[in-house]
Amino acid sequence: MTTAPYLIVIGGSAGGLQPILTLLPGLAASLHAAIIIVLHRQSHYESVLTELLSAKSPLPVKEAAEKEPLQQGVIYIVPADYHLLIETDHTLSLDDSEKVNFSRPSIDVTFSSAALAYGSNMTALLLSGANTDGTEGLIDVHEAGGTTAVQDPATADVDYMPRQAIELAPVDVILPPSEMAAFINGIAGV
Repeated sequence: MTTAPYLIVIGGSAGGLQPILTLLPGLAASLHAAIIIVLHRQSHYESVLTELLSAKSPLPVKEAAEKEPLQQGVIYIVPADYHLLIETDHTLSLDDSEKVNFSRPSIDVTFSSAALAYGSNMTALLLSGANTDGTEGLIDVHEAGGTTAVQDPATADVDYMPRQAIELAPVDVILPPSEMAAFINGIAGV
């Protein structure tokens, strides 16, 4: 059985795209991790988002597909209007069940399933946003032994989501976007 790569899950809502565009160019091309990005957005932005992130990233960026195994050095974008679950065999599963926190994809759903599948072998990073999505998932990641990180609310376009997380969840690290790439490179063994 192959060892699963370290997993980094990044979740964001309103204002969450800008920190991602800031951190991507700073990622190491030899990153020893898989990255999943969960962004609340409309489905008609799908292809534009993948192209935009690909242009900024030293790593390949692709839309997550059903039953796809997670691979080191790849960035997976959760498709609009689907929840993304990480299975215990480290494959991806797409789900179109009810919205959670008014969102599909839900950051909580992905964070929580990743916590079950990866335990201490993962980090969850919550970015700017206007609702509480992500807080429960951060709690699950912490309880599973994973690392929790949140965007510094002072740097967020919409500070409600990171502020709620800091108030309600155990947060290991609070970061401005300018320090996120170095943080990820540091935890992913680069």
